[in-house]
Amino acid sequence: MISRAGKYVEVVFWVLALTLLATANPHEHHFTLCPLANLGFDWCPGCGLGRSITAIFHADFGASFRQHWFGLPALLIILYRIFQLCKQLIIKQKNYFNYKEV
Repeated sequence: MISRAGKYVEVVFWVLALTLLATANPHEHHFTLCPLANLGFDWCPGCGLGRSITAIFHADFGASFRQHWFGLPALLIILYRIFQLCKQLIIKQKNYFNYKEV
């Protein structure tokens, strides 16, 4: 079970990650944190996922699918997770403020 503070951190992380992907230029070269790419391997199961999501934000769905086929499902999963965390935090906040001592 994730603590309330952990949920806030996770929401901020996902929103910041999507904001950075939305504002990134999909056509420029970038540094990668991928250990397989940094070791010189040509193929990695996750490489291209960030560029795929960036292409979706730029409404280039063909390029998104060419970069990585899982870009759209990944974006939908992340958006659902953000929605889920926000809903949990709002419900807990409402319960906190509606609690009355007897």
